[in-house]
Amino acid sequence: MIVFRDPADIPADFGPSVVAIGKFDGVHTGHRAVIDRARIDAATGGSQVVAVTFDRNPLALLRPEICPESLIGVHQKLALLAEAGVDATVVLRFDETLASLSPREFVEHVLADRIGAHVVLVGEDFRFGHRGAGDPATLAELGREFGFAVQVVEDVRAIDADRRVSSTWVREALTDGDIVTAAKLLGRHPSVWGEVVHGLKRGRALGFPTANLSPDLEGFVPAEGVYAGWLVDEGPEGADPAAASQRSIRYPAAISIGTNPTFDDVAVRQVEAYVLDETDLDLYGHRVEVQFAARIRGMTAFSGVDALIDQIADDVAKVRAVLG
Repeated sequence: MIVFRDPADIPADFGPSVVAIGKFDGVHTGHRAVIDRARIDAATGGSQVVAVTFDRNPLALLRPEICPESLIGVHQKLALLAEAGVDATVVLRFDETLASLSPREFVEHVLADRIGAHVVLVGEDFRFGHRGAGDPATLAELGREFGFAVQVVEDVRAIDADRRVSSTWVREALTDGDIVTAAKLLGRHPSVWGEVVHGLKRGRALGFPTANLSPDLEGFVPAEGVYAGWLVDEGPEGADPAAASQRSIRYPAAISIGTNPTFDDVAVRQVEAYVLDETDLDLYGHRVEVQFAARIRGMTAFSGVDALIDQIADDVAKVRAVLG
């Protein structure tokens, strides 16, 4: 997948394209419905599928006091959009300049110049332009002037809950540690991504060495507790990200999220993963994705080291059973 950081970087002969616009926070099943529709339109018209998104939630600039925590970071978003079948993504820097554009100026700047859009797809709640002045009807009106059609893709709803699939719902599920619901809404295992850093090495002393993720990781961290899942090693920092999927190694793992309440010596929540049956794995400085499959239990303080070791051994046994 090609990534453009500015519409000006798009070659003059790029296109024609079918464009899907949105925040794509989580790239959940609702977002994928828009992308899938774009892929169908592109296949029948010989066009490329292009996603237009932002480097942050616009609310982070416009209303930071109500801006929710993002489900994924830019690295994760680009990887997921590529997996969804997008040919190119334009990542717009959402700053004061972009925020001040009128709906017409946004269309001129992003869609009507180099991207070669002939179809633009958006969700029902799409808003754009200064103070959200533009909606799908506005976009359709501008499309008639600038030569592209607009398709509004209906929300994906859960039949049993009669609720729209949304990033908000995914955040609620992860906050409750409900990995099963979050995975259904996302259409994949929820995950975080970041660099493995040195920790207190207490896991190694207990016989279960863990890979500790840096606190500035990407992704929404679920509720504290112990989880079954996987660690995907993408290699050391600075390696070519385009080759990550070819060289990545996926390991089954028992994952802990919390502040080590038994020892009470960790100031902030940390994500650490014990790769099953691996005691000499050196992942320091590597970029890894930690994927969550199921929650085993909540976080608890134990009376001593022996009780903690027994509990970890039981956790690992349950993780094996879950992962098969």
